[in-house]
This record gives sequence, C-alpha cells and structure tokens, in this order.
Amino acid sequence: MKVLELTNYSAGGCGVWARAKQESLLLSERGHEVKVFSSNFTKGSNDLASSTDRIGNVTITRFPAIKLGGESFIKWDFEKEALAFKPDIIIAHAYRHMHTHKAIKIAQKINARVFLVTHAPFDRAESRNFISNVAVRLYDSLIGPRILKKFNRIIAITHWEMPYLEELQVPKNKIVYIPNGISEDFLIPAKKYKINSILFMGRIAPIKNLETVIKALPSIDNQNILFRIIGPAETPYLQELKREVEKLGLSKRVITTDKIYNKLEEIKELDEYKYFILPSITEGMPQVLIEALSRGKIVIASNNKGNADIIKEGKNGFLFKTSDFKALAELITCLDSLPSQKWSKISENARITASKFNWAHLIKKIESLF
Repeated sequence: MKVLELTNYSAGGCGVWARAKQESLLLSERGHEVKVFSSNFTKGSNDLASSTDRIGNVTITRFPAIKLGGESFIKWDFEKEALAFKPDIIIAHAYRHMHTHKAIKIAQKINARVFLVTHAPFDRAESRNFISNVAVRLYDSLIGPRILKKFNRIIAITHWEMPYLEELQVPKNKIVYIPNGISEDFLIPAKKYKINSILFMGRIAPIKNLETVIKALPSIDNQNILFRIIGPAETPYLQELKREVEKLGLSKRVITTDKIYNKLEEIKELDEYKYFILPSITEGMPQVLIEALSRGKIVIASNNKGNADIIKEGKNGFLFKTSDFKALAELITCLDSLPSQKWSKISENARITASKFNWAHLIKKIESLF
C-alpha cells in the first residue's frame, strides 16, 4: 500500500517525529511505499531543513511553512503533492493541528483511510500561556468533536488520555491504543553501569525542567553524584541552566553537552549511568523513559500524567512531585543506599516494562488497521 505520514517536524529533536520516523521505516520494510510530508522547520532551532531527504526507503518532502503561534502551530500546504501521490493510507500526527484537517479533506477526495495519532496533548495548561489555553478550550468545545469523528481510527499513545478522548465524544470502539515503541537494539541485555550518577538525555528545553535537578544536587548526601545532560539544546535555556550551575558552584558536578545523538550513542550513554531522570513539567508519552527502562536504569521521573502512566512507584522506577527539588534530593539520597538486591529487582522490572513497547509487535497492530 501507499502510506503518507504527516507531521509538523521531520528534523531536530522532536518526539512526534521520532514516532513518525520509526513507524515509516518499519512500514517501508514491510513492503509499503511510504512518504513523509512535513514543514521545513527544524524543531528546537531557527534552522531550515532541506526540502527533500531520505531515510532507508522512505522519502521526506518538507514544505515552506509559517508559524502561527507557540512552538508547533504551523501552516504548510501539501495538498497538491498528496493528491499526486494518492496514498491508500494517511497517518496524521498530533491532534489540534492544521495538517490533520487537510488530511481528512485529502482522504475524502481520493477515498483513502485516514488515522490520527493523538500524541497526548491533553492536560498541558502549565506549559501554555493564557491565550493558548483559551484557544485550546475553544478548539476542544467547537471543533474537536466534529473533526475527530471523521477519522477512521484514533490512535492513542497513552492510557491516561482515554477519558479526554471520550469527553470529546470519540466512541470507544474507534480508539485504539498503540504507544510509541523502541527498537530491539534497546532490548539487548545491558552491561552493568560504571558511573553512580544521574543522566538526562533529550531535548534541553524549559518544559524539561532541568533546573529542578540542579537545585537538588547540593542537598544530596553523596556529593560525588554528578548530573550529565545530553541533547539538542534551545540556546537561551541552556545558558540559563549554566548560570544556575555557576551560581550554585556546581561546575564540576553538572556536565552539559549540546548534541544530536544517534541510537547507538544513546544506548552507550545510558549503559554508563546508574540513574536516569526525567523531571519534565508535562509529558505525553516520553519515549526516552521507555528507552532508559529497557537498559535497566533506576528511573526517576516527575509525577506528571505521561511519566506516571509508565512508572509504577517503587516497582520499575520512582516518582517525585514536579518541581520539588527538596523532595528530589531526599529521594536520590534514599536511592543511593538502596540494597543491591532491591536495585536488581527494580532493574529487572524496568526491562520487563520496556519489552511491552517493542516496535516489532506494535507495527503489526498499526498495519492491521489498514
């Protein structure tokens, strides 16, 4: 079949793109002709990406775009090219975006099946300004129910968003749960960690709330514990973090690396550290959390809905109150004296949890919808 994937970004550090990319590659490996259409913006920077690209057998076309507000509310026109491709299946990523409306219109013209992958955009009021929150409420009350019913299926990536979809009048039999996945490379048994310290890998952006970890460090009993931050950075925020590090005299304990890493680099870094942390203000379905679990890390995460959907307190990881650096310091101090037998059990449970997100299984669920 011909499959068209639509996503606002196909360059830079973007969780939505990570899902669309892996989905596209696996569908192409299973014999489908897959194309990706996106804007030409690069997530997390002011750079413009090339107009065309290729990953494996998947072709990417990027279109000139206009930002209409916020980080990801973007207008880009791809209808002519989509009609020329004439896909059998259209997969539109992210609820409340203009390209999802166009996906429905195009699907109706060519009699294609059309699916929406939600990417769990609900309960994010803390990460938006007042005007954006008003716009979201208006969209959900006036537009959302009318648009959602036009998709053949709504693909939810988390359990916690189900009540929100039902409130938007989506019938239960139209919703299918297919989370983001990880490749089998992550599920190969890991080596024992070398560094008794904390790692964050991901986009270095305000929503990740990394200053909470920095503020917690001085209060951790073990002053030898380091904090390593790796990922593509939003420059103003990275500078803000560095100022906080300098103010607290932590230059020897906090190491930041602004880079885009590949899968093998990520696995290598994860295997080096005992702890992985995700202190975000909000999360939809945090991909990197699953990847950290797959390597048997002791995962520490803020207790937002996305993290709490995956982490079961004391069983496969640990949760702390979002932005509470004192509670975080107490938790890390406690975990630092965790008996090895308890650590091994949590590590084993973490890997069991991660195995449920194997892309080899999930891609079959997606394909079955076709």
